[in-house]
Amino acid sequence: MSPSSSRLARTHHQHGSGHRHFVGTYGLLTLTVLLFLLFSVLLPGTFPTLDNVSSILSGQSIPAILALGVTIPIASGKFDLSIGYALGLAHVMVLFLIVEQGWPWPLACLTVVAGGAAVGAVNGVIVEFARIDAFIATLGTGSMMYAVTGWVTDGSRIVPGPDGLPAAFTDLYDARFLGLPVPAFYVLGLVVLLWVVLERLPFGRYLYVIGSNPRAAEIIGIPTHRYCVYAFACSGTVVGFAGVLLAAQQQIGNPSVGLDYLLPAFVGALLGSTAIRPGRANAIGTLVAVTVLAVGLAGIGQLGAQFWATPLFNGATLLIAVGLAGYSARRRLRTDAVATADDGATGTGTGTGTGTGTGTGAGAGTL
Repeated sequence: MSPSSSRLARTHHQHGSGHRHFVGTYGLLTLTVLLFLLFSVLLPGTFPTLDNVSSILSGQSIPAILALGVTIPIASGKFDLSIGYALGLAHVMVLFLIVEQGWPWPLACLTVVAGGAAVGAVNGVIVEFARIDAFIATLGTGSMMYAVTGWVTDGSRIVPGPDGLPAAFTDLYDARFLGLPVPAFYVLGLVVLLWVVLERLPFGRYLYVIGSNPRAAEIIGIPTHRYCVYAFACSGTVVGFAGVLLAAQQQIGNPSVGLDYLLPAFVGALLGSTAIRPGRANAIGTLVAVTVLAVGLAGIGQLGAQFWATPLFNGATLLIAVGLAGYSARRRLRTDAVATADDGATGTGTGTGTGTGTGTGAGAGTL
């Protein structure tokens, strides 16, 4: 193939790749906007209102925080199925310490968040050093956490006394800032924090390398076991914080709460890996995915959908998310392979063509 033909083919490939890159990166964000516009047209009196937006932000803040927590171990190629059980235990422990034990609410909250980090670290140790598959290990520890929840509550709810819970504690969830629910700002702050950690710090880069190729990560000297434990510990910390918010929201310790949040969290994290940075878990993509899910659920709910529509929507979206995540990862690998092949072909062609003319050209082609 002549040099001009090669350049023309590469130009067409770059234009096609650019279009696919835009769709893969911003397609989910575009879908969010289109869904909001669609439901605004169908429900002009209720959907595009500040009250509805505030309700969506408030109601989806805990699932969003959980999805962000799940994103961290997913970046390292691990899945933590214990988060639903851990959320239930965390919110019960907060209320148990405040209501039953009389602890100051700040101390109770800090203790539960620290406990979440410890539980996450235990999960990581079991997965990495006991060599038990993450699915099995976290499912087992989650079942044990559910047993602890039942033991602490004796199978009944924890109900505050006549004076209720401290107002400062319930304000963690009920307060508003700039006219919007405070939990929305927790989500935004966590997104920024995770974006910095995963995209700008060595910790995040190491997790991505481990998730992409653990063997290669070990060869280049990354302590894979240690960083996976860190990932689980960070996830546990986030889940502990979500448990505190759930306790402030519910204001009653319910031992059965928690499992309902497992599926939406994974849907958000996996669907998010198809957006912004397609092919890998990322914080902004997770936020976009949770937003499109929240808008979709709010819209179909206001249209009068039956109660079973929510689990149907979440389950179907999970299947789609897993399929799209796998497709994005494979497409990313193919794109990298094509780019590498094009670079190699360009170098070879340049070296051959110039090498026939002068010795200097041959030397440049070799380099």
